[in-house]
Amino acid sequence: MRTPRFLAVSIFITFICLIYVYQQTEIYRLGYINQRKLVTFQDLLDKNSILRYNMEKRTSLIDVANHFNNDKELQMPQDYRVVRLLPQQLDSGLARSKGSKQENIFARIFGLKRQAEAKTINP
Repeated sequence: MRTPRFLAVSIFITFICLIYVYQQTEIYRLGYINQRKLVTFQDLLDKNSILRYNMEKRTSLIDVANHFNNDKELQMPQDYRVVRLLPQQLDSGLARSKGSKQENIFARIFGLKRQAEAKTINP
């Protein structure tokens, strides 16, 4: 007579625990959905404010291009020069700069060179 009662109580407790776990997972799922909606909403608000600013200041690309085309004060200088760098000149300059840097074993051991990495705040 004790065994059926023990089984009934253990099944009841297991059922209550499953309901509790389900509620907690739903709370987290709804929190993530709400966070994604909030990020999307903030992006849309930012885009809206940028578009309103552009409309108020008339700073679209077409207006800026028209402003520069109609502006008579902007002129190219008469004596301008174009300088071209050949790839061979670039390579030799890099080789010289690498060769001039001398590292000893002490600098190699204690010198840490790590690449900077950017991490996103909102994935």
